[in-house]
Amino acid sequence: MSTTSTAKKIGPVLATFVVANNMIGSGFFLLPASLAGVGGVTAFAWLLGTILAVALGGAFARLARQYPDLNSPDDYVRPALGRDMGFLATTLYWISSWMGNNAIAVAAFGYLVILLPIDDGGGVRLVGQVVLIWLMFALNLLGPRSIARFQSMCVIFGLLPVVAVLIAGWGSFDADIYRDGWNVTDNSDTAVVFGALASVFWAFVGLETGAMVAGVVRNPNRNVPIATLGGILIAGVVYLVSSVLMMGIVPAEQMAASSAPFALVAGQMFGAWAIPVIAAAAALKATGTLGGWMLVTGESGARAAQRGFLPAIFGRVRANGSAGWGLFIIALSMTAIAVLTQAPTVGEQFGTIIEMVVTLVVMAYVAAGLSLLFGTPARRPTGSDRALGMGALLACGLLAWSTDTDILVGALIVALLAWAAYRGFSRRRVEDGPRA
Repeated sequence: MSTTSTAKKIGPVLATFVVANNMIGSGFFLLPASLAGVGGVTAFAWLLGTILAVALGGAFARLARQYPDLNSPDDYVRPALGRDMGFLATTLYWISSWMGNNAIAVAAFGYLVILLPIDDGGGVRLVGQVVLIWLMFALNLLGPRSIARFQSMCVIFGLLPVVAVLIAGWGSFDADIYRDGWNVTDNSDTAVVFGALASVFWAFVGLETGAMVAGVVRNPNRNVPIATLGGILIAGVVYLVSSVLMMGIVPAEQMAASSAPFALVAGQMFGAWAIPVIAAAAALKATGTLGGWMLVTGESGARAAQRGFLPAIFGRVRANGSAGWGLFIIALSMTAIAVLTQAPTVGEQFGTIIEMVVTLVVMAYVAAGLSLLFGTPARRPTGSDRALGMGALLACGLLAWSTDTDILVGALIVALLAWAAYRGFSRRRVEDGPRA
């Protein structure tokens, strides 16, 4: 039973915005550049992505009712599918989280470089991303309270100028520019929409957080579904509107080549003076998001280690609450990803990373659908459980089908290697036990 008093719990409105805020992040600042490389037809990808997110959100809302105190995928996967699947779901979700931090670092430095007297070359971007990663690692070592204060400041000062662009931007919208950039590829509109689906779905990663905070929501049976589905719809509308708006202000080829599309749009609307203002705001918001998500990955790694899913070093927590050694290993891994995903443009690098992340997190979402579909010996699935489970699995299947084959195969290899290492480690621990 949750120990949070009813007076301290949050209602459906606040819970809805918690879910929406967890989805409106780095994708808000860089996805327009990634999607401009294929065209404005991706508006339909946003609509389809929102529908798939609603299907998955319904599954997680039902799981929140069945497991109101859950804080890890293992909590709902293991009772239905066993410890091995609990390990895979938890570990793949954790890996996707820290890999996703790289996309946030790409977005943050893409805007920050505008403010610095340096060229936006590949080497400069790599060094900048790595420096940001290690700065946020150092800040996280100060403890959760410090990073929470820093993130709050970044949210407040980072979003206001960007909101102003979204509100005032319609006065600069040019339907001809949008039509000219409708489909800038040689593929059909349908192929472009499905090809962009995995990238678009990056914006909805975080839809499960409504279920993860069910313990602090009043009347979770009623309010968690409202918060989950409401948050998804808010995020979907915000992303769709911002994407359409920006592609109707700046031509597609310019947008695709930009490391800071919001700043580019602001300059087109207001003049050169607005570019550094928007760049500073976006860099601040993305940097705060990076720091916050590093905190989350450190803590989730510590919980996974306590369950025996990761080496014990990830579970070592300093006196101030920071998972120092786990964060150090995460920062090293993020540095390696930054090196391996370098690309000619920021948009291409961002797109590669988010496709990898979405593929891994979708594999973790599959476990949620299967958990509802199969139920547990103590809780047999109802008809609505099975319907929600099948809806989640169909959504995951469509997302997997739209993913680049190389990335899908790579994700499967990561999953198999992780499972093999876990089984080998567990077996060795059992064999070593009697001799100890």
